[in-house]
Amino acid sequence: MSSEQKDRRRFFRIEDTVNLFYKIIDEQAISSLSHVSDNVLSACSLASALEVLSQEARIIAFRIERSNPEVFEYLKIMDNKIDLVAQAVMLQGNDFAEHNSRNVNLSATGIAFEAEEEIKPGSYLEIKLMLTSCMAVIVAYARVVYCKKRDNKDYPFFVGVEYVNLKDDDRELLIKHVVKKQMEQIREGKLVDSSV
Repeated sequence: MSSEQKDRRRFFRIEDTVNLFYKIIDEQAISSLSHVSDNVLSACSLASALEVLSQEARIIAFRIERSNPEVFEYLKIMDNKIDLVAQAVMLQGNDFAEHNSRNVNLSATGIAFEAEEEIKPGSYLEIKLMLTSCMAVIVAYARVVYCKKRDNKDYPFFVGVEYVNLKDDDRELLIKHVVKKQMEQIREGKLVDSSV
């Protein structure tokens, strides 16, 4: 096994259903887009920024709950309202719709997904995926590793890609999502060992 394959396999993979939108782009566009995409990625990572703040708030939440339960309940309600507003902001004006929900095999190094069209290996994609566990949207660039024909009239192809220049914050978000989903699958008894 090559070092690249070992690196790809050091992260767990899960089967999941995510909202996913992709478009084919030129390889040259990746470097020119990377400068522009910083703003897009920052805007799309609103949920991850809110999650960091929530983690900081959890540190003191226990003390507030013990000293003043009514204030704690009020703060929980306000936190839920902020989450709903963040979800609405992220869903407005982006490329997601219910029909973009796809079965995927997801890890921190790549994703394999159902596709309506054949995409040649070596092609480059811009991928936008919404992680429902934290309502975060990640915009990533990826190189197609394989495209397999399969028996499915809606999605006749299964495309595997590896991320190109994925931001560390987005990789961390993917890792957290995968771990959370693994825990859910373990509880439900559905986990298949996909780390091999």
